[in-house]
Amino acid sequence: MKQRRFITTVLAAAALSLTAACATSGPDSYSQREVGATESVAYGTVENVRPVKLNEDHAPVGTIAGAAVGGLLGNQIGHGGGRGIATILGAVGGGFAGNAIEHKATEQNGEEVVVRLDTGATIAVVQGSSQSFQRGDRVRVLSGAGASRIEHL
Repeated sequence: MKQRRFITTVLAAAALSLTAACATSGPDSYSQREVGATESVAYGTVENVRPVKLNEDHAPVGTIAGAAVGGLLGNQIGHGGGRGIATILGAVGGGFAGNAIEHKATEQNGEEVVVRLDTGATIAVVQGSSQSFQRGDRVRVLSGAGASRIEHL
């Protein structure tokens, strides 16, 4: 009975961790490290917009939580040496499953926006959250610290 309560607690903690990672940031959100950073500004015209899916590159919370739960569940199966193998297989399987769940839970919609700058150069920027850019829109492109964002004028 204690093990079942422990497993339930671990599953609830894993679910809470996954939902905490679901926060989205739009084009009007800045990270703390961007405060006071200098950005260059360019102007241009939108040539193309297409919807994209943004996925989390590193999903450690789901992997770790899944491995822990899988290991606990695997430990409930088998006896003797078989229990150790079941624990390892459960942890590996749980890690894969937890990683896949976190990737799906943190997935968000975004846009790839192609802009012809007034200088004649063409750039493409992928950013989260739709701002409803359309072909022909005049935009401002802010670039700095290895990233760019596009805003309506």
